[in-house]
Amino acid sequence: MSETWTFVCATGELLPGEMRTVFDEVTGTPILVVNLDGDLYALEDQCSHEEFELSAGALDAADATIECVLHGAKFDVRDGRALCAPAYEPVAKFPVKRDDAGIWSRDDRE
Repeated sequence: MSETWTFVCATGELLPGEMRTVFDEVTGTPILVVNLDGDLYALEDQCSHEEFELSAGALDAADATIECVLHGAKFDVRDGRALCAPAYEPVAKFPVKRDDAGIWSRDDRE
């Protein structure tokens, strides 16, 4: 588990409907940070069905979902739930915070 927060970007660089990928400074885990109408969410940037980057897929901000381009699995951006086959397992959800310096996230799994 990483106790170190990883800088994602300045607050103004991640607008509603946009996403950004970073790598946890300690674990190297790819983290996808999404801005949904000002609310920030962070997930592991890897489909739970097949090892492929979710960030390559389409974000549907209205439905709060992201679709993996490899096989069409969809996930809820807010909690990582798998919403349709071929994915049945959720993707890891990570904490995200915003302060005067910007947006931060970290891999908090044990």
